[in-house]
Amino acid sequence: MRAVILGCGYVGLELGRQLDAAGHDVTGVRRSTDGIDAIETAGFDAVAADVTDADDLAAVPDADWLVFAASSGGRGADAARTVYVDGLTTAIEHFGGREDAPDRLVYTSSTGVYGDHGGDWVDESTPIEPTTEKTRVLAEAERVARERATAMGIDGTVTRFAGLYGPDRYRLERYLRGPVTAGYLNMVHRDDAAGAVAHLLTADRARDEAVVVADDEPVHKWRFADWLADRCGVLRPEKRTKAARLAAGDLSTPAARRLRTSKRCSNARLHELGYEFRYPTFREGYRDPVTAWREG
Repeated sequence: MRAVILGCGYVGLELGRQLDAAGHDVTGVRRSTDGIDAIETAGFDAVAADVTDADDLAAVPDADWLVFAASSGGRGADAARTVYVDGLTTAIEHFGGREDAPDRLVYTSSTGVYGDHGGDWVDESTPIEPTTEKTRVLAEAERVARERATAMGIDGTVTRFAGLYGPDRYRLERYLRGPVTAGYLNMVHRDDAAGAVAHLLTADRARDEAVVVADDEPVHKWRFADWLADRCGVLRPEKRTKAARLAAGDLSTPAARRLRTSKRCSNARLHELGYEFRYPTFREGYRDPVTAWREG
């Protein structure tokens, strides 16, 4: 099959590697020269294009599977809207209007759209209640991915990623040095985030669905930090409550809102769909960086 990955960054590069290894025809799309170089180094085709520009997208080949994994670069809600809502709409309308239009679309969203659930479990049946401007943009983009895609004759799937970690994003020192603020961590290794998308496409699962992509074990940050410190052979870090962190008064309004949210994300549906995790929990996912830390 022909796969096009728009915004082929951290997860997209790994997705491209997996699909290419499985024999599919993969094209990654980025704007920057560095981004194009990264795609070519990963071993599949690259096209330089701005995903928000229909004229640029004309240079991208036809696709059976279209994956929208673009990032707003950590900027604010306005930038996020430009990429996730306007850009996604442009991509759907452009590719959907082609004579050889895609059959599937996967949009990579975030479990941040659930908002605060007081530490309770959430899954695909849980109503989304975004609490920040950026997560409200993500929720709007989810509607575009399913409703606008359907209108263009494309089956849309939304994958809600938990916190991504993996090569270059293990952040060991953040937890080993502390202080560590209370709350749950919902995580997924980059290879499993990409692997889940690849599975939904290649196994032809979850058409017109939203799917939570998180590992098997949400973990409290204090417990995770202590586990990590013990494995790395260092003293356990200082802990602080959410109230103490908020009282410091140095958080932005969006950051304070994120800190107040608490939930545990269930991946039961992803298991039902047949995905098998490479890194089922943080224990497997952090094995290599912990070994490197101890030997470094």
